[in-house]
Amino acid sequence: MGLLGARPSSFPMEQNHKLSLSKSVLLPNPERYRRLVARLIYLAVTRHEPSYSVHTLAQFMQHPRQDHWDAAIRVVCFLKSNPGQEILLSSTSSLQLHGWCDSDWAACPLTCRSLAGYFVQLGDSPISWKTKKQPTVSRSSAEAEYRAMAFLTQELTWLKRLLHDLGISHPQPMTIFSDSRSAIALSVNPVQHERTKYIEVDCHYIRDAILSGLIATSHVSSQQQLADIFTKALGARELRFFLGKLGIFDMQAPT
Repeated sequence: MGLLGARPSSFPMEQNHKLSLSKSVLLPNPERYRRLVARLIYLAVTRHEPSYSVHTLAQFMQHPRQDHWDAAIRVVCFLKSNPGQEILLSSTSSLQLHGWCDSDWAACPLTCRSLAGYFVQLGDSPISWKTKKQPTVSRSSAEAEYRAMAFLTQELTWLKRLLHDLGISHPQPMTIFSDSRSAIALSVNPVQHERTKYIEVDCHYIRDAILSGLIATSHVSSQQQLADIFTKALGARELRFFLGKLGIFDMQAPT
């Protein structure tokens, strides 16, 4: 990108950005933007800290504007600040699965759809993560959090079966950490209220997983919710805190 001499950025995207509402000029050559974002999507397979930024930028591939290009360049400058950052799969890992899920209710100002994010750890190492806009509009933050929990339950179920195929036993329930007390209460409440009928499929799916001993839910404070990195733009201090908790290391840093 010709940015070898550019100043590195300490975080990938401005907080409280309004990229979806941008009225800046359309790029005269949108192909350049598309090629850059496509590379970032490929990079997000092994670098999860820019996942939210890449998800946001990928929504403007059809008609990118100058603000979108500037935001994409900022992501590149962020990657320049830590090129040696990698995931460490420890040889002493406990080989136990647990996941974190979060949502940003009505995050899209155009469609009012919520953004769901989750990541899964094997021991202390992240092995699966995703940022995804929910397919339907959620009518409450509890519903948005509950749908994020359903996405994570599906991923954990698949990963447990994969471990079984590899000969690794995982008899205990996989823990899901959520900062929504209402979503956790809903997951263990056997009574279907009128307010929850429109998410009844997710309710039954998660409740059956809990009753079968497949998963167990656990509350975590919003300040300790590690999945925040997948649902919103964070500042430099918050980003450093979460990366330290996620088991991410700079292998090229001097010892």
